[in-house]
Amino acid sequence: MRPKTNNLKNLDYNLLFNEAKKRIPGGVNSPVRSFYAVGGVPVFIKKAKGSKIYDTLGKEYIDYCMSWGALILGHAYNEVVDTVKKAVENGTSYGAPTELEIQLAKEICEAFPSIEMVRLVNSGTEACMSAIRLVRGYTGKNKIIKFDGCYHGHADYLLVKAGSGAKTFGVQSSLGVPKDFTKHTIVVPYNNIDTVEKVVKKYHKDIACIIVEPVAANMGVVLPKENFLKFLREICDYYKIILIFDEVITGFRIAYGGAQELFGIRADLTCLGKILGGGFPIGAFGGKKEIMEYLSPIGKVYQAGTLSGNPVAVTAGLTTLRILKRNKEKIYKSLENKTKFLCESISEIFKKSKLEVKISQIASMFTIFFETPKYYAKFFHELLKQGVYFPPSQYEACFLSLSHSEEDIAKTVRIFKKIL
Repeated sequence: MRPKTNNLKNLDYNLLFNEAKKRIPGGVNSPVRSFYAVGGVPVFIKKAKGSKIYDTLGKEYIDYCMSWGALILGHAYNEVVDTVKKAVENGTSYGAPTELEIQLAKEICEAFPSIEMVRLVNSGTEACMSAIRLVRGYTGKNKIIKFDGCYHGHADYLLVKAGSGAKTFGVQSSLGVPKDFTKHTIVVPYNNIDTVEKVVKKYHKDIACIIVEPVAANMGVVLPKENFLKFLREICDYYKIILIFDEVITGFRIAYGGAQELFGIRADLTCLGKILGGGFPIGAFGGKKEIMEYLSPIGKVYQAGTLSGNPVAVTAGLTTLRILKRNKEKIYKSLENKTKFLCESISEIFKKSKLEVKISQIASMFTIFFETPKYYAKFFHELLKQGVYFPPSQYEACFLSLSHSEEDIAKTVRIFKKIL
């Protein structure tokens, strides 16, 4: 008998998923949530607090996904929740300027010296899409360079993968994307200085920008090789190409000032999201004043959004940034130490097994990469049974938050030992 929708809260997630698939494509509103990469039925979450999430059956999990990195303080952090409640009481959306927007813009510009002006949007996808439109308008050029494996949102011309053989221009990685939309997107291997140099020398007159995740985090956590980011900065300066850092994940995560603070490299434009919203939908892009002033209403590059600068999202983000800023040295050091200890402990456990595993870590983000991918699926489900929630794909990053305790980490290590 078909369950009634108003009784779904009382069902387990197997029944919930079957019901969801009747009305939502694949049963999910973002593909990776479907457990497609690991198999099985996704866990439906009912509530969360601190480092824990709780499913519809009441089972507790230590969460290392943390809303894909957005929750650096933890779930339902008291100070954030309190300020959000007050913001909601004042109204959920105005469609007009607020003082809060100015305050958040100021915090962003102070955190990232390369950002002189900033525009708030609603997601990381919007931020990257708008930044690329802006640099095309600013430079009068059409072509862009992106790196294979780096994800910058689902705009048509960014849903591309490297062409085979000697092909340089990207090919569509999704149906519904016309070839004409990707013909100006050049895809090169991440961390490959020689290839970038060859491509730039050949097409520099037509290249508007190079966009890069300074630390790749959508193909597992892949760190930039020594001098890679410095090389990108130098070649962009030489050929007058705009350098865009996509810091949607790394911004306020690997340092308060993101990868630019950590590596000492300044981008011309920066894209932000995730932590910036404190658990609410938000995005931003910003950079040099001379470039940003090409945006409407003062410039001819159009960009708009009904909910951009939403007062609730801005309040959550502003509160989060101020908490991080108050004790940033202590907070970021603590996050890094906890993550490093967890990764080193896990690594020692794996050394005693016959499994070939690589662990990549920077600051409070890491990836456990199995040389035999099918083992990740088994590993993931065993962790799930034991109450540990990892991303349902080994190509996604894991994250720690301020709320993860030493006991959380010790328990996770014990569970690893038990599983392996």
